[in-house]
Amino acid sequence: MRLVPSYLETAIEDYQLTLFDIVYPSKFVTLEHRDVLGAMMNLGVKREKFGDIFLSEETTQIVVATEIADYVELNLQTIGKATVRLNRISLSEHIKPKDEWDEVTVTASSMRLDVVIAQMYKLSRTKVTPLIEKGLVKVNWKVVDKTDFLIAEGDYLSVRHYGRSKVLAIEGMTKKEKYRLRLGRKR
Repeated sequence: MRLVPSYLETAIEDYQLTLFDIVYPSKFVTLEHRDVLGAMMNLGVKREKFGDIFLSEETTQIVVATEIADYVELNLQTIGKATVRLNRISLSEHIKPKDEWDEVTVTASSMRLDVVIAQMYKLSRTKVTPLIEKGLVKVNWKVVDKTDFLIAEGDYLSVRHYGRSKVLAIEGMTKKEKYRLRLGRKR
C-alpha cells in the first residue's frame, strides 16, 4: 500500500527497493528477526537503508535500498550461526505478514494509558509511569507522554522493550465498576 496524492502516479520501481530471499539451512538453524537485524547492523549499514524483515516458517526476506543491494549481497554471508546466500526476487513476491495476537482478558479500573499498560504487561503503575514520561510509549504510532491519556477500543500500544499490543475490545463493566478488556499482544 502506498500513500500518495491522487494527482501523482507512481510505480513500485520509483522507490528504488530490492527484495532479497535469504537462503540458509532452515532444517538445522532457526533465524529470528533480531538475528537478521544484527547481521545487517554488523555490515555497517545505516538502519534507514534497509526496511522490513519478513519471517515465515519457510522463508526469510529483507528489503534494502537498491543503492546498497550489491554491497549487502556480497558481504552478508552469515546470520547468527547460519551461512546464508541472498537471492534477488521481485517485490511482488514478498511474504504477507500475519497479524497474530495472543489474547488476554483483564479488568482495569479506568481506560487511562498507565492503567491499561500496567494490566497488559503485568507491571506496577510505578514502573509504567517513568516509561510513559520518558517517551518510550506510543499510542497508534505516536509518542504519548501523559499517563492520563485515555485509551479507546482498537488503539495500538507500543512500549519500548516490551512489545506491541492492541485493545481488541471493551467488553463492558464488571459488578465492581471496572472495565473488562480483551487485549492482544503481538507474537
